[in-house]
Amino acid sequence: MAIDYDRLMAKPFPERRHSYTKRDSILYALGIGLGGDPVDEGELQFVYEAGLKAFPTMAVVLGYPGFWMRDDPDCGIDWVRVVHGEQRLTMHGEIPAEGTVIGRTRITHLVDKGKDRGALVIQQRTVTDAADGRLIATIDHTTFCRADGGFGGPKVEAPVPHRLPDSDPDCHCDIATLPQAALIYRLSGDDNPLHSDPKVARDAGFPRPILHGLATYGVAAHAVLKTFCDMDPARLRSFDLRFSAPVYPGETVRTEMWRQGDAVSFRARVLERDSVVLNNGRATIG
Repeated sequence: MAIDYDRLMAKPFPERRHSYTKRDSILYALGIGLGGDPVDEGELQFVYEAGLKAFPTMAVVLGYPGFWMRDDPDCGIDWVRVVHGEQRLTMHGEIPAEGTVIGRTRITHLVDKGKDRGALVIQQRTVTDAADGRLIATIDHTTFCRADGGFGGPKVEAPVPHRLPDSDPDCHCDIATLPQAALIYRLSGDDNPLHSDPKVARDAGFPRPILHGLATYGVAAHAVLKTFCDMDPARLRSFDLRFSAPVYPGETVRTEMWRQGDAVSFRARVLERDSVVLNNGRATIG
């Protein structure tokens, strides 16, 4: 079954009312590797309930509509072969360490890259505080559907990625991931078996389960906060990037950064394979 452009663009997503606790905020932070140094107060504020703060990129798991590409058999997408393409996050305020939020999701673009070249599904989600209606974050999520190009529909251009400076990075930050990182991160809501089931990973063309792209995303955000923001979560205003290659749990992620005023350009590579895994990154900080 091929993608039906009109049907998918009109796909309704029910509002997701999502209540979470301090334990959930801690679990998210542990899933992206915070707490690796248990006496580092900058990290401890995200993994210890005394004075707990939510890490800003936790917004990407709040109000999440679930793995609908797998759960909707009529969507026309081969869910086994999808991978995360790009992620954009705009923060409008701090995330409470516990509370209830409402996630509202819609598909904004379908990009047909052509037969044998795949397709892009771009969806946007707003996250608001259920108590007062305050907008917390806007999230744009691009999925690369590797097996689903050639469906037709109007010509839509893919978003233009941020261009990194041509010079050498100003600095870098190395953060090691745990071998069990994907098994921890999936407890924050993304239970795609690509990240836990060796057979599903092999069927998708990987030798073993890969780390969630959004876990690597959080690792890079940790590097930016540590390097430029004194680990103050309120200073991260936006965080955008393109996923370029998988990370395997247990690998070390080096985030290479360029500072230009309130903007930080960045990319990340795994040291063990010298492979760029995140690219075209741009963060704004306060």
